[in-house]
Amino acid sequence: MGKYKIAVLPGDGIGPEVIEQAVKVIEAVGEIYNHSFELKEGLLGGCAIDATGEPFPKETLELCKSSDAVLLGAVGGPKWDNLPGDKRPEAGLLGIRGALGLYANLRPAVIYQALKGASPLRSDIVKDGIDIMVVRELTGGMYFGERGRVQTENMGQAAFDTEKYSEFEVERIARLAFETAMKRNKKLTSVDKANVLESSRLWREVVNRVASDYPEVELNHMYVDNAAMQLVRNPAQFDVIVTSNMFGDILSDEASMITGSIGMLPSASLGEGSLGLYEPIHGSAPDIAGQDKANPIATILSVAMMMKYSFGLEDAFRAIENAVVNVLGMGYRTADIASPDTPRENIVGTKEMGRLIISKLK
Repeated sequence: MGKYKIAVLPGDGIGPEVIEQAVKVIEAVGEIYNHSFELKEGLLGGCAIDATGEPFPKETLELCKSSDAVLLGAVGGPKWDNLPGDKRPEAGLLGIRGALGLYANLRPAVIYQALKGASPLRSDIVKDGIDIMVVRELTGGMYFGERGRVQTENMGQAAFDTEKYSEFEVERIARLAFETAMKRNKKLTSVDKANVLESSRLWREVVNRVASDYPEVELNHMYVDNAAMQLVRNPAQFDVIVTSNMFGDILSDEASMITGSIGMLPSASLGEGSLGLYEPIHGSAPDIAGQDKANPIATILSVAMMMKYSFGLEDAFRAIENAVVNVLGMGYRTADIASPDTPRENIVGTKEMGRLIISKLK
């Protein structure tokens, strides 16, 4: 029997609702596989600002560091939009990633056979399904670079954000991407803007150097603008994509939308050890908060990734994924993934979707 400590950060908006269902899945996995999961809640984002004045309180950091994994719901909302940048809920996300040394974000973008009709792409493009893993560098680049404002003589204020990467930062994310490709189809696309940016030229040099240690992996380079177009034109050409923080932020969201709904896709943020941060890629959706409308599948699949990457529980990982596939195969949908021909009785809320998935675990 394994014993694991999980820090649970429900966050804002629909975060607490989807986290509630994910926690029930964790508890079910514990019962089925005889594992012990100790869950403790903490504050992050807007709820933390309301309670403590800070988006990432010290107590939350201590809780996360003493845990084996962190499960996060969602943060943010219009209530906090007018706060200074370093006091907004999103600052809590950047803070926790940096404080825990989580330099890599893994975002799978998968079109399930039962949901091919939900993709905005033509049926001939997605007929064979899509299974892409985006590996995004998470603690460097423009989001963490020097920034500020200066007063010019003739043009008013000017603002700047600095894109900066070291060889060390690029090499460690590149190695993780190559290792990921080795476990999949041994095909890696590195995305940059090396025709314009010096940071991208260094990125490409380092990726090419690391590639020599992985001769089995087919490596190709692609400019980010072309990558954005190719994801729409022929997404099946991609297996693993590795890219910088900002480019990864944009491309992973694009990849998620071609699958039909951002409510379906999980993510894992990883560092050097087994401690990881697991969260759905969707936002806090305050417009539907508290209405039992949110899709909990992305958060539940984030739990599946937790079982695999932090705990090494492959059986639990597969069981959760299979339960989701089975429920979708039965025709059940939350509103965001329902099609016009989905029977009304098959359109379910957050709680019922969670219950159905758990029923297929047992």
